[in-house]
Amino acid sequence: MPHPALPAAVVFPDFSALTGAPKLASILGALMTVVLILSVLTLVVCAITWAIAGSHGSTHAATRAKTSLWIAVGTAALAGAGATWANFLLHLGTTL
Repeated sequence: MPHPALPAAVVFPDFSALTGAPKLASILGALMTVVLILSVLTLVVCAITWAIAGSHGSTHAATRAKTSLWIAVGTAALAGAGATWANFLLHLGTTL
């Protein structure tokens, strides 16, 4: 419990001190959009490759396509969760 005579310290990130903060936010948003589009495109291509390779009996190609499909799913999940995680941390920082 703080001493009653001492004022409480308020510490929070000051994004106005950064001159390029809005530009950085737009660059990161565009980069995240590109990553999500490419990961979904990779997901579709890997699913098609897995289906074709599995139907033709190529187990090696089907296994590689299945592994790539899971990597694409993980990449899309991490890219989507990145913005949520950053927003959570920024909100948490203002409440401390």
